[in-house]
Amino acid sequence: MICVSLAETDPKRCVAALANLDFAEIRIDAMEAVIDDMKRVFSSSIPLIATFRPDGSGALAGKKFDNETRQRFLLAAIESGAAYVDIEAGSEPSYREPILNMALLTGCKAIISYHDYTRTPSRDRLVRIVKTCFSEGAHIAKIACMTNNRNDAARLLGLLDRDEYQDRLVVIGMGPLGRITRIAAPLLGSPFTFASPGKGKETAAGQIERGRLEEIMGLLSHG
Repeated sequence: MICVSLAETDPKRCVAALANLDFAEIRIDAMEAVIDDMKRVFSSSIPLIATFRPDGSGALAGKKFDNETRQRFLLAAIESGAAYVDIEAGSEPSYREPILNMALLTGCKAIISYHDYTRTPSRDRLVRIVKTCFSEGAHIAKIACMTNNRNDAARLLGLLDRDEYQDRLVVIGMGPLGRITRIAAPLLGSPFTFASPGKGKETAAGQIERGRLEEIMGLLSHG
């Protein structure tokens, strides 16, 4: 399954961008929004991931957001119908627990995510991180690391060799050398992968355009 990551600044444009999608991530940290906008965005009929990074994205890249603000928006997104909520691994329990509790009440699935924007840790370190994600309440663990060589990409994909992680672990290699992970991971057991809605609208390094990714994965899955 392909999840299209949207970093629209305007909530109305975000809603319009959902029209032809089946599954999307909403980067709230890219959006100039108020709490009431969450109902407009997350009442969509398609499954949506609510993501609010502390450092911002898109037009708001580099802007700092405090945990109280992020928590309020994510709780509103869950109440409005978000199918998934993304919480950073190792976040403060006072931030994480209310979000997890609300998710449990509404049937929203929690994604606990880990990001390393400079490198891919060792295999042992990655395994420990995955275990931490699940111990913190993840329905799905997400590991996204900068891929600096082919070994990094292979190491990330190698995490999918454990039966207990099938359909519960998303692995992503960021950067050009990580593109193979965005294609192969969902074919090896990741529940989904991320794509951009179009050229120039990437929310992470190495993200592939939705149409191109669909074409490649279609060729691989059908022989």
